Amino acid sequence: MLDTKGQPIIQPLLDTLADTFIKWKLTANEVTGIAVSIGIAASVWIYIDLVWLGIAFLWLSGLLDAVDGTMARKTKPSAVGTVLDVTFDRVVEGGIILVLAIKYPEHSVVLLLLMFSILIAMTLFLTIGNVARNSGRKSFHYATGLAERTEGFILLTVMVIFAPTWLFWTTLLFIVIEVLSTVLRFTAFVKEERELHERT
Repeated sequence: MLDTKGQPIIQPLLDTLADTFIKWKLTANEVTGIAVSIGIAASVWIYIDLVWLGIAFLWLSGLLDAVDGTMARKTKPSAVGTVLDVTFDRVVEGGIILVLAIKYPEHSVVLLLLMFSILIAMTLFLTIGNVARNSGRKSFHYATGLAERTEGFILLTVMVIFAPTWLFWTTLLFIVIEVLSTVLRFTAFVKEERELHERT
């Protein structure tokens, strides 16, 4: 939701960074690689209790992840870039959850449930993206939802900051939002398909 609503606000910054990186002869895929490397480093910092540095790296990774898409649209989008981008997003998020499960094994079950909810959510998201008609700016149909990447980063940040005391409840909140987003995304897709069918 915040990704979609906030796009017009943050786009000038993304354009500026994208233009700068293009001038530096970087490709969108190279920036994607930098983003995932920084995201993995965030997990390492959190694991060794440098929490605020880890959070800073997490958000920097997210910013670069947004920039690479802008770069691709300004140059030449590629199918490989799309696959890497979506895959590496899950690597970064999964890394944070995995580190929390390692550090706080007493909460591993609820963290495993969170991973499962993300798995289901991404399966639905990608399936809809594959079968639905694409009319947006992205390389495949982007089914917006209650929880997009920014909401995920906010929730991960809250989980990290308040671990271990509130880790169970913040993770549970993430699960509820993820499930609700999945249900809303699916019902919106069904409605769109029914309306399309009625028009044809």
